[in-house]
Amino acid sequence: MYTTDLRTAEEKAKDAKLKVPTKEEGEEAFQARIDADEYIEPKDYMPDAYRKTLVRQMSQHAHSEIVGMLPEGGWVTRAPSLKRKIILTAKVQDEAGHGLYLYSAAETLGTSREEMLNQLHSGKAKYSTIFNYPTTSWADVCTIGWLVDGAAITNQIPLCRCSYGPYARAMIKVCKEESFHQRQGYDGLLEMMKGTDAQKRMVQDSFDRWFWPSLMMFGPPDSDSAHSSQNMAWKIKRFSNDELRQRFVDATIPQAEFLGIKLPEQVKWNEETKHYAFGELDWDEFWAVVKGDGACASNRMDARRKAIADGKWVREAATAYAEKQRAAVRAAE
Repeated sequence: MYTTDLRTAEEKAKDAKLKVPTKEEGEEAFQARIDADEYIEPKDYMPDAYRKTLVRQMSQHAHSEIVGMLPEGGWVTRAPSLKRKIILTAKVQDEAGHGLYLYSAAETLGTSREEMLNQLHSGKAKYSTIFNYPTTSWADVCTIGWLVDGAAITNQIPLCRCSYGPYARAMIKVCKEESFHQRQGYDGLLEMMKGTDAQKRMVQDSFDRWFWPSLMMFGPPDSDSAHSSQNMAWKIKRFSNDELRQRFVDATIPQAEFLGIKLPEQVKWNEETKHYAFGELDWDEFWAVVKGDGACASNRMDARRKAIADGKWVREAATAYAEKQRAAVRAAE
């Protein structure tokens, strides 16, 4: 093959290094990759706003996983059978693993785990408001599995196609395990609905308290969502808050009917739209909980800060051991 380019290889390499794309060119190429459904990887060019949005979303997601261990962790010793204790223990361990995957994915963007945790414990970073509600019965533990994890699955399955590669890949395993959690919760409620009248009342009470907060998990209405449209343009999200909320309602109401749960009067099948209508949510309550007014908000943060303080010696010991191993390897070389 003939060419008229007579520059040496060194000259070509030097010229290539000098051709630094402008910010506009970089963002144009970035968006073209997004539009082509390519993954963006940690060392690829990305706009600062894209990076900041991912760090915020992934860290809040990770925070939600580890704070989400708290409402259920207190019920491990109080579960009604050995089988239920084992299942719940496994579930709580899964949530810790989900936090690990997501913190690790967020760290690929240059933010340390220590910084993310400091933001959580200082109140600067948020987590899912659903975990600031109390779990007052065993039915609540099962309802969290069914409704809360069910809402999480609805929201997270599209994240398996998120434009940022490490986030998307982490979500594949997370969603598989969350699907088990949802079935575990539903199975527990199904057993209770076969039991005594008192157990059935417990399930109904739990549903009445958790149904509306679970719908708020998808975030504010699209009209009030500050980040939704840009996140969809970047394909961090694939569907809007309201779309995902409607999907969840349509999937959940038939399950509630099968259980024999009495539905709120606002929930009605709309023959024209072929969806369940459910009325307006109490967004004043939502924003109040977001701002820290949830019944268990202070308890949740106290528990997280205590866990960090109590585990300090373990982290220091692990760091010292790792350094000792590295020193041994260097000495052997």
